[in-house]
Amino acid sequence: MTKTTLPLTRLLILLLLSVAMLGCTQETQNKIGRSLQNWTGANGVLEVYSGGKVVKRFIKIDKLSTATATSGDMNRPYRFAYGVLDSNLNGEQDGNERKVYFEISDYSTNYVFYGDPGT
Repeated sequence: MTKTTLPLTRLLILLLLSVAMLGCTQETQNKIGRSLQNWTGANGVLEVYSGGKVVKRFIKIDKLSTATATSGDMNRPYRFAYGVLDSNLNGEQDGNERKVYFEISDYSTNYVFYGDPGT
């Protein structure tokens, strides 16, 4: 390719992507936005409370996803993620703390998920 056709090709690709985005529904645009955010990561923290106290904490969570049915388009009643189980609740990953898979029920109201303010 010559130097002139390279910017023209990039412009054409950008134009096609813009037209494709305009044709998407709002929900599809939201899904694309969430997938980009999920890909870049949120470094989230999830705290589970009991009796007004933190009893479990997961740190370094890239995304908290809603489970979807394997057939059909219904969501399942839980969220799942991978994160470091902060066993001693100090907010940092220590040598013995590893990344684990976990699930949180949609029916539970005793947890808070937030972006890590330290990053």
